[in-house]
Amino acid sequence: MNDLDELERRVREEVGVRLFTVLAWVPQRRALRRVHSSHPAEYPVGGEKTVEVAQRWLATCIERREPYFGRDKAAVREIFADHALIESLGCGSIINVPVLGPDGEVAAVLNILDAEGAYDDASVAAAQKIAKDFTFGGTA
Repeated sequence: MNDLDELERRVREEVGVRLFTVLAWVPQRRALRRVHSSHPAEYPVGGEKTVEVAQRWLATCIERREPYFGRDKAAVREIFADHALIESLGCGSIINVPVLGPDGEVAAVLNILDAEGAYDDASVAAAQKIAKDFTFGGTA
């Protein structure tokens, strides 16, 4: 699977989502570039985050290639500078799952958000399965 709309459809059906974005990892600049968004007004495609995200998040998703699971608003606030916008969209729980390229390095990150308490460990496992099925062919 490499179609971003199909990817979003699967996430909606298998995990559930209120806000969904895909960020390409640009290692040369340690930046994340948005290549897909369910909310383009608030989170436009092409927007970029030079990593103002917390070091703990980077260590989890990028360095260790593991999902980050923020169960509640407090976890979201701790990691994301844009937590006020996230909360204004009704989101208070997040799953970030790295998508690995053929070289085993992080190519992109799936950002899956919903209301506080919407996700559990089974949700994280479902998101990981989707990420493993996804082949990221986008350019950053």
